[in-house]
Amino acid sequence: MTDPEIRGIELRTMLQSDETIVLSLEDVVLGAPEADEVVVRVQAAPLNPSDLALLLGPGDLSTMVRSGTAERPRLTLSLPPGRGAALAARLGQSLPAGNEGAGVVIRAGAAAASLLGKTVAMLGGAMYTQYRRLKARDCVILPDGVAAQEGASMFVNPLTSLAMVETMRLEGHTALVHTAAASNLGQMLNRICLADGIALVNIVRSQGQADLLRSLGAPIVLDSATPDFVAALADAVARTGATIAFDAIGGGTMANSILHAMEAAASRNATAYSRYGSSVHKQVYIYGMLDTGPTFLDRGFGFSWSVSGFLLTPFLARLGREGIERLRGRVLRDLKTTFASHYTHTISLAEALGPTVVLEYAKKATGRKYLIDPSRD
Repeated sequence: MTDPEIRGIELRTMLQSDETIVLSLEDVVLGAPEADEVVVRVQAAPLNPSDLALLLGPGDLSTMVRSGTAERPRLTLSLPPGRGAALAARLGQSLPAGNEGAGVVIRAGAAAASLLGKTVAMLGGAMYTQYRRLKARDCVILPDGVAAQEGASMFVNPLTSLAMVETMRLEGHTALVHTAAASNLGQMLNRICLADGIALVNIVRSQGQADLLRSLGAPIVLDSATPDFVAALADAVARTGATIAFDAIGGGTMANSILHAMEAAASRNATAYSRYGSSVHKQVYIYGMLDTGPTFLDRGFGFSWSVSGFLLTPFLARLGREGIERLRGRVLRDLKTTFASHYTHTISLAEALGPTVVLEYAKKATGRKYLIDPSRD
């Protein structure tokens, strides 16, 4: 007997011709899985900044209007003037969202039968849905005692934090600088560096965040809001020898300040003046957009430097399958310790379309991470 179709709802985002973005809950129908596929009842999917970039785009949150019903809401927001052209490739497309998630396998093809009934973590997009059909190879069985909520974030933040350390080593650096360091990802990076004996300069934006990281054992924490931040940063960089940084802020002058600190640290041991600055290469990778404005560089830090973007997927492609499995293995072993994620709010798919809730999770504020549980709908 053929299994009946599975019907559910899925969160979608679409750019319309009037330069508005519409978020809605749409019906989806899943057929029987192929031999190497499974169907998972999704129980947890985190709202990561990369997910928000697709869901909300550059939409103006002050224009949000909710319509529809309580069970099937629609949320509409307008683009700022002149931003539509850059998004032309997604015009009229109803796009699913959610990079990662976790849940229980309720159906499995013949080659994936061993996963039936297992709680798995998943990577592959379209996780803001009640049921997800995907290849068995994109699932990881969670250890006994690990709930879906604990495994839902085992890919993006853990692998990104490990990728930062891998990049540091591959490029010949020995210490790191990290901004927005009190985030879930920042806390993971701190624990990795403590375990691996790597010097890490943590930069945060408030005393409360600094206190949090220090309570977690971070040796070097700098508050960018303090008057002596620039001098303290140069001292910390000189003390650790950090010549690579990962910046979650993106816009503004933070990357500039880090490069200046690295140049100042390198120049402390200079025996001769060079109009080209020190020969020490200074690298800043921008991997986030907490500040979506322009990145300002005043070029006062010599000529041996680079600022570029950093994305996890291209790095993993460079690392290769063996390297990816090595990193995943470490994450799985330490899922409840080094790579534990903490959530302050769990919401349903319908609640994710509430303007007040959107305003909160769109802040991407440290210590306020949201989790979607589609089984609530």
